[in-house]
Amino acid sequence: MFHRLAIFAALAALPLALPAAAQGKPVLTVYTYDSFVSEWGPGPAIETAFEAICACDLQFVAAGDGAALLARLRLEGTRTKADVVLGLDTNLTHAAAETGLFGLHGLGDVDFDMPVEWEDDMFVPYDWSYFAFVGTRGADLPTDFRALGASDAKILIQDPRSSTPGLGLLLWIKAAYGDEAQAIWEGLADNIVTVTKGWSEAYGMFLEGEADIVLSYTTSPAYHVIAEDDDTKVAVPFSEGHYLQVEVAASIASSDKIELANDFLRFMVTDAFQSVIPTTNWMYPAVTPTGGLPEGFYSLIVPDTALLFGADEADHARDVALEEWLTALGR
Repeated sequence: MFHRLAIFAALAALPLALPAAAQGKPVLTVYTYDSFVSEWGPGPAIETAFEAICACDLQFVAAGDGAALLARLRLEGTRTKADVVLGLDTNLTHAAAETGLFGLHGLGDVDFDMPVEWEDDMFVPYDWSYFAFVGTRGADLPTDFRALGASDAKILIQDPRSSTPGLGLLLWIKAAYGDEAQAIWEGLADNIVTVTKGWSEAYGMFLEGEADIVLSYTTSPAYHVIAEDDDTKVAVPFSEGHYLQVEVAASIASSDKIELANDFLRFMVTDAFQSVIPTTNWMYPAVTPTGGLPEGFYSLIVPDTALLFGADEADHARDVALEEWLTALGR
């Protein structure tokens, strides 16, 4: 998603990839989303930490949000230059597994600290949060989808065909309302200012005052508290509950560096990786670091109800929910 400090810190163009390989070292290529590889995202610190132990050159390649990542992989097939893909989520893992492109991680038992039990031999979680609408403290913000649709609030969302937060919103509404989901979207249609390709564009527009609320994460306000000493941005608690996102990575089975790729997956669940996540990707780490979470994370809202489709269910629900969304918004 989430992903994130890039837009929080500065509304600037993001680099497409980090520096080229050091001569003579094996190159590990990791496809991920734009904000992960930005100067302010997790990428630089993680690159430094992994290269210190791998005797390799870790290269991140920005390839759009999670849904766009999967679309690129489908296009490239076994010709892909990726050794690892980082930035899919549980709404996409079933479809990703069906491509036949991903290998088994072989990590064994890991003590993940997440709201759900994790049993997947292909995809490794590295962070998680709940989708939420973020607005300004003190504003009269609706606290459920029906009230939001009936209000004058202007909202910014992301396209579910390219963005994991956008897809998460589809499934959030589908999980909460079932067959009534299209009616909810029809109520929201005139509240939507625009639908952006990815999270970064939408959050940037919100910070520039172009809407009252933006689809983001319950953890997003932590950035403003920790990095800006600003507690005016809040995630709005919704009475329906909030949809959980778990972000994952996996190795490419056809990679000629599969051992190194799986070494990176093992590195992902260590303190060296997980301690970077809270204050760069602004998400909860999948494994709580030894030092715990930064102070600003303890003031965040915690949903009373966590909504989540299983990977197989999400694959089916996605197609139905997308058609309802397209119909309701006339797209």
